[in-house]
Parts: sequence; structure tokens; C-alpha cells
Amino acid sequence: MTTSLVDADSLLAVDVGSVSTRALLFDVAEGQYRFVAAGQAPTTAAAPFRDVNEGVRLAIERLQEITGRAIYDSEERLILPSRPDGSGVDVLVATLSTGPSLNIVVAGLLSDVSLESAQRLASSTYGRLVETIGLNDRRKAETQIDAMIRATPDVIILAGGTEGGATRSVTKLLEVVGLACFLLPQEKRPTVLYAGNQALAEKVKSSLEGVVQVQLAPNIRPAFDVEDLGPAENCLADIVEQIQSRQVGGVQMLSNLAAGRLTSTAHAFGRFVRFLSLVFKDTHKGILGLDLGASSTVVAAAFGGRLNLNVYPMGMGEGMSGVLSDNSKLEEITQWLTLHAAEGTVRDYLYHKSLYPASLPHTLEEIAIEQAVARQILRLAARSIVPSRLAGSAMAAAGGGPSSGGLAIPFEPILAAGSVLTQAPTLGQSLMMLLDGLQPLGVTTFFLDQNNLLSALGAACEVNTVLPVQIFESGAFLNLGTVVSPVSDARYGTPILRVRMVRDDNSEHRVEVKQGSFHALPLARGQSAQLLMEPLGHTSLGMNRPSRGIKIVGGALGGVIDARGRPLILPVDTPRRREMIKKWLWTLGG
Repeated sequence: MTTSLVDADSLLAVDVGSVSTRALLFDVAEGQYRFVAAGQAPTTAAAPFRDVNEGVRLAIERLQEITGRAIYDSEERLILPSRPDGSGVDVLVATLSTGPSLNIVVAGLLSDVSLESAQRLASSTYGRLVETIGLNDRRKAETQIDAMIRATPDVIILAGGTEGGATRSVTKLLEVVGLACFLLPQEKRPTVLYAGNQALAEKVKSSLEGVVQVQLAPNIRPAFDVEDLGPAENCLADIVEQIQSRQVGGVQMLSNLAAGRLTSTAHAFGRFVRFLSLVFKDTHKGILGLDLGASSTVVAAAFGGRLNLNVYPMGMGEGMSGVLSDNSKLEEITQWLTLHAAEGTVRDYLYHKSLYPASLPHTLEEIAIEQAVARQILRLAARSIVPSRLAGSAMAAAGGGPSSGGLAIPFEPILAAGSVLTQAPTLGQSLMMLLDGLQPLGVTTFFLDQNNLLSALGAACEVNTVLPVQIFESGAFLNLGTVVSPVSDARYGTPILRVRMVRDDNSEHRVEVKQGSFHALPLARGQSAQLLMEPLGHTSLGMNRPSRGIKIVGGALGGVIDARGRPLILPVDTPRRREMIKKWLWTLGG
């Protein structure tokens, strides 16, 4: 890996999303890497262009206009590497999230062992799980084969057997998968990813490679109680890139231009979150990243280098209709509205936005609907994070628990991306969406990725490990503020926490926090303070000896005490509920 500032002075990151394409420039200023600027253009994967490179060209041209720096030469060729006159860039990386959603079939043995791990592997990329075949499946072999053929998979994930474990059952599964692939038309045959017992790896490859393309990965379940998805996730990301190169015009050209450094946006996003968890490994908390995109939502949680990556087919554009089909009731969305909107109006807006993902909300009602949808997506995302997969016994030390109604363990920090969050009318609305949806525990600092840098930095990790750290520490991300979320079973209105905030100028602010309350701490942006907290009764803050205090730095919204309870329960009475939500927003200036 390149770690020298001389080896890669400037880096251009291109992100091709389902709606927008962005070009982001990073360069060295005064010996430190800095984010310079970004150019944006509509993605051109669909008609009439059907080539992502047109959108890439427009985004880079926009970047040239903003910076005054020549990135294309007179013949519109990218200048790689940079020239002595300052034109061009040294390195190009690219990420991609546009294109058809892939159909994925998983085949494994036991439903709560290899099959469960294979399903988690499938959820780490842009795709839909369309069929599951397992040892406990009571369907006849011919019925399973018919089901796989009807599913028309792009990818089949085959897993099963611990190291030194089952071979006969995996072989039987292999026969079903192989026959299904053989019966599919040649142009529709999937890629098979084998991530099971390594004793059978060569047999799987020799049996299938004459029929389909086969990729081998290390066993995702090497032991009954051990799960290791990381290497298989890398292989799956490569497979997805290969399929997208065939399905989306111009992807192969973009990959060649980036010297093969093209990966899925979700994979790069997760890579950066995992990278941060290794850099800041002294904390006992995990690091959480969320990206509410147009077609999908990416959730990356990492704890000491252990990553839990999930991609959900629901988002704030064409994925908005997926919110209703993902075990969500319409009232779970409308409960967050601060104004009246008929259920039919809300439902119509969700489906309309799915058809026209580039459209923008232009009324207060539409803004309220989009923010309500964002809350529900965040709630579903919070439930997906399995603490035992990340922290193990550290969960107990962190003070979390599955009954919290939101995140089950504390995270520090939480990084959030997506235009519904970063371009909300007020920053108070941005933070309220995150708090209402995630319902965090303990002490958490929230950062907004206003420039869509997270996936770009994840892609940059592969070629330069210095750049991502320096960009993260440069202030390129907006610190919304530190939030303290005590957990207590006390009755509403009962004092649960005494807080004393001592600013760096020795001025103080004291507050007695009651159950159900919501407070803004008066701390100027960038100003540091010592926060001394005394829990009352059985109140938990997810930290040891909180009375000794913690150091916090004021964000754009200062600091916040969120004592509304976990899980957060809204009033049943509609007028009272709307007034309460408005009151919380007013507390943050929203």
C-alpha cells in the first residue's frame, strides 16, 4: 500500500450512484491531505446515454469549473498522472452503486449456521435474496431445482460444512445447484461463489466450471461458533463488479481508466468504517456508518476491525416503495408527521418517488413525508445490527441490551450520509431524524458526511492509508454534536441524571435531567468542555464511572441530553404527538 505523501499527491474519486455521479478531488496542502472540491452531474446509466462515462465526464468538467484545475487535456482525455504545471491527478479510484439489483440464491446446510451466514453475506451487496436452499428444506430435489430456475439468479452463494466437517451433505447440495445451473439458458447462467468446507473447494470448482463461472472463497463458517465473512465479502464484491460491467454500459471502461480500482459503493463504505475501527481501536465502542441512498441503504458497523455490513433494498428514491414491503406498516411512517397528511397521500408519494427518484420535495408536506420515511428506514437499520457479531462480551461492558428499541450497543462516532440527512432544511431536523430512528445509547458524537466522502475514502484506503485518516481529522465532516442518551426504567418526570458541564473558560452549566425530557446543552461549536454526570437510581450511561466526566467538543448544535426513554414511545393521541415532536425540533432550533 502507498503511504507516502510523495507517491500519491492527488487523488480523484468518482462515485456513480443511481441518481447522481460525483467527482471528488483530494490533494496535499501544507503537508496534509485535504478535500478540495466536488463536481456533480446526473448519472447517465439509463437512456438516452446508457453509458456511465458521460455522467463521469460531466461531473469532472464541473469539478474543473469549480477548482480552475485542468483534469482533462485538450482532447478530453484524463490527465494521469499529474503534470508539473499542476494539471491532472495522480490516482483515480471509482465506486459504483447504479445498475439493476442482482438476484441472489443462497444454498447451505443448517438454517442457523452456514445458511444464516450465507444470507448475511448476500445482504452485504446490492441484491435481492430470491431463493434459499438448505438441508432442512423438505422440498424434493426437483422442486428445489425448479425454484432456482424460476428465480433466474445472477449469483448463487454455496456454503456449508465446518472445516473438517460435513462433505456428503455439501456434495448433495452441489448436485442440486449444478443441475439447476445446467438447465438454465447459457446466457442466463449465474456465477457461483463457494464459501464452504475447503476440503471440497477443488471438487466444487471442477464440477461446475464447465457449466458456470466459479469463484472460491474461504469458509464463512470455519467452526460451528465462528463466522468470518470478510474474505468472502471481497470475493462477492468482485463478482458484483464483473456482472455490473456486463449489465451497465461504460463500467468496464471506467474500471480500466481507474486501473482496476473500481468497487461497489457499499463495499468501499464498509471498508472505511472498518478502517476507522482499527485506527481508533482504543475505544470500547464500535463505529457506525449509515448511507441513506436513493435505491438502497447501507449500514456498516465495525468493532475492532470486525465489520457487519448490510445493504437494504430501500432508500429515499426508487427504493422508497421498498420501505412498505419490508415489514413496515404505513402508520409506522405517518406517526412521525408533524402535520396532517392522509394515508393515501403518503402512500402515493412513496410510489411516485420510486418512479421519479431524482424529483425533490417542494412542499412542507413532502419534506415531512420524506423525513418520516427516513426515520423508519433508520429504525429498520438499527434492528439489523447484531451485537454478538461485533463485540461479543464487550456488549455487556458497553451497557447495551436488545430491549433498547434501537441500537443495542453504544457507538462512537456515528457517521451519516444521504441527502435527506445532509440537505435537510435545518441541522436540527438532521439530528432529530438520526435520534428518532436509531435511538442510540450512552454517549455518541454524530457526524454528517455533507460532501459524500465516506465511500471515496474507503476506495482510497486501498492505495493510500494516510489520506483517509487525515481527511477525517481535517474537519471535512460536520460535527452535529455529542448526544448523551441515558437509559432508565424510572417513571415519566422522575429525575434520573445530574449533569454539570464545565467549559474550557471555567464557566458552568448545570441541569437535572428528568425521564422523558430533551435538553440542548449550550456549548459553542469547537469549544471543549468537561461533562460530569451523576446517574440517579438504576440509570445507565453505558460507561464506567461517568461521575469522573468525559471531554466533549461542541458541535453545530452544541450538545444534547436525550432522556426520552428507550424504546422511544410516542403518544397515541395524534395532536399531542405532533406537538411533542415539534417541541423536540424547537429545542434544536428546527
